[in-house]
Amino acid sequence: MTIEETHQALNKSIQPIYGEREAASITRIVFEDAFQLFDFNSKKEFLYTDKLLAIQQRLLKQEPVQYVLGQADFYGLKFKVSSDVLIPRPETEELVHWVLETNQSVEPTILDIGTGSGCIPITLKKKLPRAIVSGLDVSEAALTIARANEALNEVVLFFIQLDILQKENWDSLPDYDIIISNPPYILHSEATLMPTWVKDYEPALALFVEHPDTLLFYRVIADFAAIHLTPSGYLFFETNEFNAQKVVQLLEERAFQDIVIQKDMSGKERMIRARRN
Repeated sequence: MTIEETHQALNKSIQPIYGEREAASITRIVFEDAFQLFDFNSKKEFLYTDKLLAIQQRLLKQEPVQYVLGQADFYGLKFKVSSDVLIPRPETEELVHWVLETNQSVEPTILDIGTGSGCIPITLKKKLPRAIVSGLDVSEAALTIARANEALNEVVLFFIQLDILQKENWDSLPDYDIIISNPPYILHSEATLMPTWVKDYEPALALFVEHPDTLLFYRVIADFAAIHLTPSGYLFFETNEFNAQKVVQLLEERAFQDIVIQKDMSGKERMIRARRN
């Protein structure tokens, strides 16, 4: 088989699961990232290898291609990923871009709460080399991935293992000019509504709230930010489009100012920025 024929065969095999558009995207990622092949119309010989067969089998089980390959693209950078961390999303790239647009300081102090792979703080450090950037997570497994990505992208950050819900730990943290979070907000009862490749493979710790209050993390982080943001510092949240207005309300109750909802590329209310009073 040629590269073209092998490419078409993989694409066709996964289309029933992912659909035509997504299957084409996944196939492109596999050939580019796993085999460094970029000409999908090439007539050069390329037979199904054991490696490609193993990738295909995992994709047919609806395992995300990023976990299959162990890496993901984010804001033009490469990040190691595993099932210990969420896969970086395009919507989060938009959040990072908004943070960069908002920031007016050459040396801001920045904290990302629930950092996972570290994609947010590492990208910000790459774009703002003089910034002092930290990533916080309750999961040591996630922080192991984040530290690997710190080395991969040749930056130096501060990573902190801490449960932000435990308020007695807050005194150990300094103040920040910018605080960012994409916290868990899904109830376990809603798992049946989620696609297989999310609910069966991505870390439950980063997805689900172990509490009936889906806004628990937003409330706690807003309380933390009200204390640990510098005067006029900014808080950024990534949200579910269905709870954005409720998050705005809880920020108003805590006297945050200049609260703005930002829509993502799909027109959904997915990001919020607020300034400390």
